[in-house]
Amino acid sequence: MQYMLLIYQNEMDASTQDKATMAKVYQEYQALNEDLKKRGQFISNHGLKPHTTATTLKVRDGKTVTTDGPFAETREQLGGYYVVEAKDLDEAIGIAERIPSARWGTVEIRPVWG
Repeated sequence: MQYMLLIYQNEMDASTQDKATMAKVYQEYQALNEDLKKRGQFISNHGLKPHTTATTLKVRDGKTVTTDGPFAETREQLGGYYVVEAKDLDEAIGIAERIPSARWGTVEIRPVWG
């Protein structure tokens, strides 16, 4: 079964990290990606640009309305995602807890309609 792992974190916290710390985190992500690929569990992943680049869209009564930014004000913003193959929720949780950002942010785990 495929699961989407949505990675949330406070963008302001991430922007205050020094380059050495961010380089280490990037290496951890690379190692996780390679391990998931080796195990046949990797489907895709991407980081997202800051929430200030987001556009939210609604269609109401046939009219499209767009607004700048995310739908809701929150303390954590969606920063990226993984789509992985896991036999069950427990295995997906095991993968999610290996995501470096889980140490200071939040990872939401959802099964993908298949």
